Amino acid sequence: MCGIVGVLGTHEVAPLILESLKRLEYRGYDSAGIATVNNGTLDRRRAVGKLINLSDLLVHEPLTGKSGIGHTRWATHGAPTVTNAHPHRSGGVAVVHNGIIENFKALRAELAAAGLVHETGTDTETIAILTRLHLTQGMTPAKAAAATLARLEGAFALAFLFEGEDDLMIGARKGSPLAVGHGDGEMYLGSDAIALAPMTDRITYLEEGDWVVLTRAGAEIFDADGRRANRAVSRIRLDQTQVDKGGYRHFMAKEIAEQPAVLQAALAFHLDPSGQALSLPDEVDFSDCDRITLVACGTGFYAAQVAKYWFEQLARIQVETDIASEYRYRQPVLSDKAVAIFISQSGETADTLAALRHVRDQVARTIGVINVPTSSIARETDVALPILAGPEISVASTKGFTAQLLVLLLLALKAGQDRGTLSADQVKDHLATLASLPGLMRQALDRNEEIDKIARKLAEARDVLYLGRGMMYPLALEAALKLKEISYIHAEGYASGELKHGPIALIDKTMPVVVLAPRDALFEKTVSNMQEVMARQGQVLLISDPAGLEEAGEVWQSITLPTVPELIAPMIYAVPAQLLAYHAAMVRGTDVDQPRNLAKSVTVE
Repeated sequence: MCGIVGVLGTHEVAPLILESLKRLEYRGYDSAGIATVNNGTLDRRRAVGKLINLSDLLVHEPLTGKSGIGHTRWATHGAPTVTNAHPHRSGGVAVVHNGIIENFKALRAELAAAGLVHETGTDTETIAILTRLHLTQGMTPAKAAAATLARLEGAFALAFLFEGEDDLMIGARKGSPLAVGHGDGEMYLGSDAIALAPMTDRITYLEEGDWVVLTRAGAEIFDADGRRANRAVSRIRLDQTQVDKGGYRHFMAKEIAEQPAVLQAALAFHLDPSGQALSLPDEVDFSDCDRITLVACGTGFYAAQVAKYWFEQLARIQVETDIASEYRYRQPVLSDKAVAIFISQSGETADTLAALRHVRDQVARTIGVINVPTSSIARETDVALPILAGPEISVASTKGFTAQLLVLLLLALKAGQDRGTLSADQVKDHLATLASLPGLMRQALDRNEEIDKIARKLAEARDVLYLGRGMMYPLALEAALKLKEISYIHAEGYASGELKHGPIALIDKTMPVVVLAPRDALFEKTVSNMQEVMARQGQVLLISDPAGLEEAGEVWQSITLPTVPELIAPMIYAVPAQLLAYHAAMVRGTDVDQPRNLAKSVTVE
């Protein structure tokens, strides 16, 4: 959640910070603000809503200075108002914050007893007030910030700016990512490399508990124990930080269209040059594994549920799937022969990261399936496998989902190979099937115009059911999530066989029921469920291949997909689900890329 940018520059920083915040707006868009120091004077501007409102404000009320911090907010504590917008200020201290301070109420009471009153409903203001108190006690800004950090409980990424200090900025991270950017006579802070890419390609990622003192001369980093720490400077590939829409109306449309290329790149990376053998790190070894645990949130969790079928069918191994936010609280029974796989597009998802830290010393091996190779989950797992989706800006994950599925399928093939349930020839045959994946996905994308027309009818509904069997069941859950996220239509996904156990009570002539059903071994059972819907005047939208549509007979609406091997069907059938949600949202006039109440990277519990 929330995006942070800081610049110690040689030019006016407000325009630079505003531009960087635009690249971080996917992290939060309830409000935004900038604070600068100009000739020692601290000032700030804040606005509710999207960044365009802050941009307009800066036209009428310019903000000068060559040192500054900025923030785009996803509200946790306190409503999205100007008063609650960041940067928060107390006296000569301004702070921007991503995360949640869990003990802020106790600190607030302590500060109130000392006569320091809060003006907002946020936890962040407590940080500014506490730092101000330490300054009045004679501490230097660096020591005041360090003393404040020592009192904070919870998760945070922070940037501090101080009145009278034109060449000083302090940053800190605990549970939320923060990166230092290195320039020529300039220094930067940012929530991720995407924010800093226009200014520098030299990045240092702060580690858990680090805090940093920045001047234009460089960065002095301290670890959680206050000792000086050396952290590597990495070069980022600027082509991996491009966030333009590429001629599409929305990032989501662009990202849906990029999927064939993304999957092609992932196959090239994770297979040997011939494309006929897996090329995964040596640490990816399932030979002695007695179970696999898949942990993720949201869309990643539905990818895990699909992968459960692959691992069980291909590797004949016990698999558990867990929602990360529940995992460690249920006190899971762990095995020292287990492999735990953690799935996160950002690699910073707070619940998934906490689950990883809970189990990593209790299982044989941890694997991260991530999109950001420098992220916390990538660094803290035994081995991290990139999905290579590139920046995904739209809140609703599309290419990230299908790329996660592909990497998880490759892991399932490796597990089958290691455990002897798949022969070398069988693995080779499955990889040959995967070679057809990008082309089949392009064929599915070619149905865009047809899907657009159907989505216009779907957009009229108040409620939608999605049904699927086998691997189509978790895909039904994911499809329903997409529709909810961006069109605000209430939707639910169910296993088709569960229809009679409750959901059928909802069926009437106003209820569209989307059925994901390739012509496979379970198809006849799915057709029976469709008949039960139609007998109650439900409107069936069937997504299937030509053979399936012919066998099913007349339905309300249909979408024709190519005939695909069962192994890769979930990735192909994800495309119409994504396009239905996208076009329905377009019809309803919602904000496709930045739906209300949601943010891309969930870095708080």
